[in-house]
Amino acid sequence: MNSILRHVTWRAVLISGLVAGTLFLLADLVFAPIVTNVSAALTLRYFAALVLGSKVLTQTGTSILITGIIVHYVLSLVFALVIALVVHRWGLLVGIIGGAILGVAFYGINLYTVTLLFPWFFAINSTVILLCHAIFGAVAGGVYEMFDHYDMPITTTTARSI
Repeated sequence: MNSILRHVTWRAVLISGLVAGTLFLLADLVFAPIVTNVSAALTLRYFAALVLGSKVLTQTGTSILITGIIVHYVLSLVFALVIALVVHRWGLLVGIIGGAILGVAFYGINLYTVTLLFPWFFAINSTVILLCHAIFGAVAGGVYEMFDHYDMPITTTTARSI
């Protein structure tokens, strides 16, 4: 495991987590109100409730939304790292497809195991969230592979840096 973590391109993990997390939020903020007829900020309140408790689900406020954004991006970086560990050195196509599959797996883990600790979290279950997880995974895997310098051909310059 140590050698795997040593050869992960950490900059690529950071970029892929931030880009995929942003696209997840944008897709959710656009499609959740249309498909499920709920407030666009509801998902952010659910993320905030993971650390602030379920009482914030019925409250409004900027601090709750900011907390939700912070929690979302922390989780995005963790999930992007897991995706990077799996798709590392497989190439762009596998990064996108494998990332999408892992995104759907994260959906299952999030909705069906997190609800053991936070039973109220199951109410956020929708096809929009499933789609957002698949988009997140595909983007995270693809962006990671685009920025992963270990996939580049070895030249004398890169051979010395390895």
